[in-house]
Amino acid sequence: MKKIVLSAVAVAAMASFGGASELSELKEQMEVMAEKIAELEAKQAKTEETKPIQAGTLVKSKAPVIEFSGTNYLGFVNKDDNIADKSTNKFETRRNYIQTKAYFKENPKDYVRVTLDTFQNTKETSGADKDSWEVRLKYAFLYLDEILPYTGVEIGQVHRPWIDYEEHNSWAYRSISKVFVEDDNGAHFTNSADLGINFKTKTPYFSSELGVFNGEGYHGLEDGEGLSGEWRLTGHILGTGKEKAKDDLQYANVSFFGQMNSDNAKHGDDFNWYGFHAIYNQPEFLIAAQYVKTEDAVIAYAGDGWSVNGEYRITPTIGLIARYDSFELDSGIEKERTLAGVGYKYNKNVEFIANYLGTDVTDAGGTKTTDTDSIMLTAEVNW
Repeated sequence: MKKIVLSAVAVAAMASFGGASELSELKEQMEVMAEKIAELEAKQAKTEETKPIQAGTLVKSKAPVIEFSGTNYLGFVNKDDNIADKSTNKFETRRNYIQTKAYFKENPKDYVRVTLDTFQNTKETSGADKDSWEVRLKYAFLYLDEILPYTGVEIGQVHRPWIDYEEHNSWAYRSISKVFVEDDNGAHFTNSADLGINFKTKTPYFSSELGVFNGEGYHGLEDGEGLSGEWRLTGHILGTGKEKAKDDLQYANVSFFGQMNSDNAKHGDDFNWYGFHAIYNQPEFLIAAQYVKTEDAVIAYAGDGWSVNGEYRITPTIGLIARYDSFELDSGIEKERTLAGVGYKYNKNVEFIANYLGTDVTDAGGTKTTDTDSIMLTAEVNW
């Protein structure tokens, strides 16, 4: 503003040395300039009026950087139950994550994270909470980077070693199906978060996660009678262990993973299992397979099985996906799932998915106890 006023004064001074015609022309220029100055002053006055409102929205923190993000899985499902001869249709909100990270000044790679998620409380049988939507704590941990060479640590309600790795490297469609070791109609061994400590190592050719946890998972009650030791050991054949897995990155990984649980309330006194996983990805396609087996488990969980999934990318925004799961319990029960679909990346924040999902469960006598066919429409939103 001061520069504009001084320019006007300078023009007026120069006008005193010119002729009549020049003086007239300069006066016209000064009038135009005066109008512009008036407009700028009016805008400035308006901005000054809004300053108290802006000050009222100021966010302060002891951390120099705070990052907010979220994920939503929104969908519609048409499900045919072939045994009950019944069809259902419903809209779903499968996940609604709200996440905050606060980074520290001393080391910008150190941070604390809190992630909340919604769920429908269908386990309540009566009262005001029956079938209501509630908020649950998913993650709440402190991450410290490089406490050991190439190794950071999560402390609190943290990632368990396997599921987060598979969802970011092999099966990127959590919005339509959980991974094999978590899904109820798959192996159904574990879930993705628990209270404990997780050491995470990254080098170009090797990465790992080694941790000790309560063992019951983030929505299970821990009685303090036992803990779990859990691990993931991954070899990165192409030297991509420190890079973030992306569709256009070529990588090939092999992993050994599992858990050893003591006094696990859900799976029996001792529940031990392990698995092997391999994946190859290049810009055009992805292919992955795994095998899991229990060493010690109650009859409801003891068994072994395998899963394979793939993705063929027609264009950078359109891809075909497929997956097959098979798990056989020692009791003779067999579980199978077949999934096929197409994904469309609408933009960097939104992906739409249309897919078929078939589930078959057969008892020890060969009789089907579950036989369903589902058509799913999904919007996955990341912001």
